[in-house]
Amino acid sequence: MAWNVQIGINPIGWMNDDLPELGGDTLLETALAEGKEIGYTGFELGNKFPKEGPALQAKLAEFGLACVSGWYSGFLAEVAPGQSNSQAVDAELERCHAHMAKLQFNGAKVVVYGECAGTVQGQIDTPVARRPRFSSEAQWQAYAERLNAFGAQLRSRHDIQLAYHHHMGAYVESPEDVDTLMRLTDADKVFLLFDTGHAYFGGAAKPNDLLKKHVQRVVHVHCKDVRTAVIDKARNERWSFLTGVINGVFTVPGDGSIDYSEIFDTLHSAGYEGWLVVEAEQDPAVAPSYAYAKKGFETLQNLVRQKA
Repeated sequence: MAWNVQIGINPIGWMNDDLPELGGDTLLETALAEGKEIGYTGFELGNKFPKEGPALQAKLAEFGLACVSGWYSGFLAEVAPGQSNSQAVDAELERCHAHMAKLQFNGAKVVVYGECAGTVQGQIDTPVARRPRFSSEAQWQAYAERLNAFGAQLRSRHDIQLAYHHHMGAYVESPEDVDTLMRLTDADKVFLLFDTGHAYFGGAAKPNDLLKKHVQRVVHVHCKDVRTAVIDKARNERWSFLTGVINGVFTVPGDGSIDYSEIFDTLHSAGYEGWLVVEAEQDPAVAPSYAYAKKGFETLQNLVRQKA
């Protein structure tokens, strides 16, 4: 019996939204054509995709590709002075409406929620170690309440699940952060995007151990491999997140140190049926986009066939 998953890709290997100089001249159509040729069935979104639902649908249809999902920059971790939890959630819902409507129009079932309040992930001169942190259980609890309310509204208004992306440089980065987030949020309102590369870089020496703890909450997976020697250097020299990216902390599955066979064993055993998305930001001048996208696809395809 086939394993009911699909293999998609994020265009970040061709063009980088946070560092436009990496692949900035690459056409969206180049990425879509090459991804389709390799065998990917869908793409996550980036800044070069059409912003309106029908236009996005038409562009993807040109290449016979599905809309996997799209990143949403959320700001629920920090509330303005005098603003209540409900007011903060209402403001976020208003701000996200067009994006969620675009995803819904194109059949996406999850949104990649990236917490951007206070984040240092996009600051090339700020060490990732200077990321924001909650200082008390009460702050964590208030954040969880806002996420629960936001996630519930996304499901009722747009039929979209909030897939929370633990991310370097943000409030939820370490395995302990993920544990706390999952403990305090509701299982039917806030779900987990498991990113293998960010899990390792964030402190999970064995990403599969973290995955096993929370696999029942996972609705989306980013397959990002790591170069451990570069990550060690990034930690020792207090690099920023973007400096790490430029120097190659991440790569595609099959080119790094993460054991994807055990990751897929865990997902398959738990009945996971979502997307498996190759997402490895690199400099395409150093790591040619097509060759690395092909390596990532073939690695995942072979493992999926083995699990089936």
